[in-house]
Amino acid sequence: MELNFGSRLKNAWNAFQNKTPISSYGDYSGYGTFYKPDRVRFTRGNERSIVTSVYNRIAMDVSSINIKHCKLDENERYKEDIDSRLNNCLTLESNLDQTSRAFIQDIVISMLDEGCVAIVPIDTTANPNLTDSYDIITMRTGKITEWFPKDVKVELYNEEKGKKEEIVLPKRTVAIVENPFYSIMNEPNSTLQRLTRKLALLDNVDEESSSGKLDLIIQLPYIIKSEARKKQANERRLEIENQLKGSKYGIAYTDGTEKITQLNRSLENNLMKQIEYLTNLLFSQLGISQSILDGTANDETMLNYYSRVIEPIASAITDEMKRKFLTKTARTQGQTIMSFRDPFKLVPVKELAELADKFTRNEIMSSNEIRQIIGIKPSDDPKADMLVNSNLNQSTETEQQIYDEGQGVSEEDQGVPEEGQEIPEEDQGVPEEGQEIPEEQQEDGDENVEAIYETLTDEQKNAVNILIEQILRDNGVDIDDEEE
Repeated sequence: MELNFGSRLKNAWNAFQNKTPISSYGDYSGYGTFYKPDRVRFTRGNERSIVTSVYNRIAMDVSSINIKHCKLDENERYKEDIDSRLNNCLTLESNLDQTSRAFIQDIVISMLDEGCVAIVPIDTTANPNLTDSYDIITMRTGKITEWFPKDVKVELYNEEKGKKEEIVLPKRTVAIVENPFYSIMNEPNSTLQRLTRKLALLDNVDEESSSGKLDLIIQLPYIIKSEARKKQANERRLEIENQLKGSKYGIAYTDGTEKITQLNRSLENNLMKQIEYLTNLLFSQLGISQSILDGTANDETMLNYYSRVIEPIASAITDEMKRKFLTKTARTQGQTIMSFRDPFKLVPVKELAELADKFTRNEIMSSNEIRQIIGIKPSDDPKADMLVNSNLNQSTETEQQIYDEGQGVSEEDQGVPEEGQEIPEEDQGVPEEGQEIPEEQQEDGDENVEAIYETLTDEQKNAVNILIEQILRDNGVDIDDEEE
């Protein structure tokens, strides 16, 4: 039942404003930032490692998949899109700051980084705590900071105040998506966490080796054992430091009996070997390779990547949305949330023409659908929207359908008689009564028929003989007497 304007105002619900006690969000209270406050911030030092590029690549590929609120037929096949606010969030605009594609990318990056992410309906047409019959107007991703038996505490961006807040929401109204690769990426001793720690150690070694220290050893011309000699040696060291620090070009002088040894050697360790080993191990466990990151992967590698990495993540998102955002009644009516990947994005141009011919010839896609993939505007010819094989002569019904749409040749131009009008026998090529066909034409016709008959296969000859017998029987000719 369609709600009027007053009913929508009365039943509208917002996750932040419908809390108790109700607060006023009319002003920002002087709060502002120099960066986008709802942007994803990586945790545990992931922004300083190779992990960031892997996360970003996976998130971009998942966001390229179309997720829609659609309807299925009786055989659970895709039928059509549903014109709903939820579908608008999934295909156009999810909230004030994010498009649908940026929203999906936000979901995947947060899920991979934190291990679990919450998809929270912000604005809905009714209060989710009171009814299940509501439509989602806007959505945002949130970080789960605390778990309860039936609720979760979520750190969520409040677009009214311009900053993040923590609110407690029921689990049944929040889509909680867990990383399918949690044991590989987010466990404390997982491969990715070990790789992150090794990379942090390598960064510390690099900082120490490039910190500006000279690493000098000064050999004094006397034995340093007594306290007086140690004090004298420290004074000499401080003197050389002051000379280098106070000099414009960093020059100092020493005694001719003093020797200086510089230790500018890199620290020998096996960190790089361990990092390379853990990186290859992580790629193999995830099902990706370096060629996927640099864009040189072949078809088999990309197919394996989409099947083993992208599809599980997209299915985890759609299944959780279907479970939390669609009621049992809606699912019974055939409503669902599905993901669709364009298989032509990775097809080279030289193979696209062959695929287009196969799809149109086998009546899988129409010509206008192929033109849309190539980027050409659709044709106005009605036949371009029909699933027909243009390489074959179409049936009379198909041609008549095209004629009915106003694109065929008129019956007058074709010479088709009107209702009740007979075609003259002269136009039909039928001889007049008593007129005989010349023997030359009869002989030529017989020879042509015999020549065509000899070119047929045995099965085709048998079919022709059966057809001739059937025609003779229909005309009252006794086939048995003729054979005798």
